[in-house]
Formats: sequence, structure tokens, C-alpha cells
Amino acid sequence: MRLSNLDHVPGYEVIEDLGLVRANVVRAKHVGKDIIASFKNLVGGELREYTEMLSESREIAISRMSKKGEELGADAVINVRFMTSGIANGAAEIMAYGTAVKLKKR
Repeated sequence: MRLSNLDHVPGYEVIEDLGLVRANVVRAKHVGKDIIASFKNLVGGELREYTEMLSESREIAISRMSKKGEELGADAVINVRFMTSGIANGAAEIMAYGTAVKLKKR
């Protein structure tokens, strides 16, 4: 499955639009890491616990979105975008979305 944040895949022609595919994940760090992040927030610096959580969440959302594209018979998902929103203190939602398409080599 090819993924592209462009509206096309270089070297290929979009021959069929299969529609929007999207997937989301809501994740939270456990209380121990949340406490560590709270202390770091007081003194400054990167909150690695949250960086890790968001990175892992993006990978899960991408994987789920790709699977939905494959279920539609897509060769690629183009115009891939992400949306992030806070759900609760220490929890966030990541959504990945794009357009599932069939391709033909030029």
C-alpha cells in the first residue's frame, strides 16, 4: 500500500477514486509516566513520554487507515493528513485520513 501526502503518486495515474478512508486511536499514558511528564512540565524541556505516545498513535492510525484502503482494493491512499485533539489530561486522539485510489503506471 502506497501512502502519499500529495494528491497523486509520482509515475502513476489515478484511475479510480474509492473514497475517503480514515482511522483514529485514542491513547493515554499510565499514571507513572504522567507524573514524570508533569514534573518535566514544571522545569521545561521535551515531554518525551507524550512525544512517544503521539508517535505510536500515529503509526497505529496509519496502519488502520491503510488496512481500510486495502479492504476497498486500493493501490494507494493519497492526500494523507493527520488530525490531533486532546481528549482528557494525558490522553489524545490521532486521526489519519486520505483518499483511497486505484493506480495505473504511466
